[in-house]
Amino acid sequence: MCRLFALTSKEPVSPMLAIKALDVMKEGHDGSGMGLLLQGLGGPFEEMKEAPILSGIFSEEGIRRLDLFMMDQGFLTKYKISLKIPKKSVESIPRRGLYLIRAYELPEGWDTLEQDEISKRLMLIRLKIREMGEEKKDMIVFSFWPDTIMIKEIGDPMQLAGYLGLERKELNARVIMAQGRQNTNYAINLYACHPFFIKGYCTMTNGENTAFTPIKDFLTSRDFPGYRGYQSDSEVFAHILHYSLVGLDLGIDAYKHVITPLQEDDLQKHPDAKFLSHLKRTCRPLIIDGPNCVIGTLPDHSMFMVQDRKKLRPGVVGGKPGMFGFSSEICGLDAVIPDRDKTKDIQPMNIDTAIVSPDCQEVKICRQTEALNLPL
Repeated sequence: MCRLFALTSKEPVSPMLAIKALDVMKEGHDGSGMGLLLQGLGGPFEEMKEAPILSGIFSEEGIRRLDLFMMDQGFLTKYKISLKIPKKSVESIPRRGLYLIRAYELPEGWDTLEQDEISKRLMLIRLKIREMGEEKKDMIVFSFWPDTIMIKEIGDPMQLAGYLGLERKELNARVIMAQGRQNTNYAINLYACHPFFIKGYCTMTNGENTAFTPIKDFLTSRDFPGYRGYQSDSEVFAHILHYSLVGLDLGIDAYKHVITPLQEDDLQKHPDAKFLSHLKRTCRPLIIDGPNCVIGTLPDHSMFMVQDRKKLRPGVVGGKPGMFGFSSEICGLDAVIPDRDKTKDIQPMNIDTAIVSPDCQEVKICRQTEALNLPL
């Protein structure tokens, strides 16, 4: 199994908090790698919320090709962080080129574009860079999005934190998602490492999605260029989230109805039975087959946790006003927010979606038995 820890905070905090939680839970993962998402950035990035940030790993030749490509697209570097790699190698951590975190000025003329068009172009550029990198094995790109940094690497999370210098204040963030990765289903590939991100929507999962093939086939048939890649059976959770909230114009309270619909008897008792019956029929290929615990974030930086019907993967949400943690194990919460009221910890059940909004004041539970907030 993997171990997950996510943190949402009113003020920027160090990613080392989430990495510390992974270390406490290390008996549940094999130290084969770590994926890290940072949003709601503090420090120098706080003054450039609209600037897309490119995150990835590049060889010297890859950097040269990247620079030519980005200049051709009209992007100029606005700010960058250099993660200096120690001269001495660390066992189990591959020796690579440059871990890139670079914010760009938007090209001339983009200020007249609608936000949807800007978002589409940023996604297509990320996909093009990935394609270029896969062709010559000199670029790995994890994200190209405003106010977003993603770091992924093979190795023990705590060792990686020291190796990459992740304690630096420029990386402090209000939204942090971290997964200690245990590679059980596929060959090691950094594109298979959680979290997964698409146009502001992000998820990470502890579990196994045995319904992967029909889900992938359905998504790829939607004629949306971002639904591709799929080095991991868990990447589809992020894409289903995007499809549900953007493609179908639903709210987060409907996400569980897509991936784990109610049984027929319960469905017919629901106040939105007619709509949910139609949704269940039309989105049947998106129904997951777990066990899975999914933690995710939305573009407004809300954070949520859901379980599938089997509920065989642990998950707990707890904290205090100003900071909440989403964790695979209670010991992860204890390590990061020890002074919370532990009697208020919530372990979401199979019909629950636990949500903390960006103001970080409380955990809200919406249940599948409740009426939906449907668009007018």
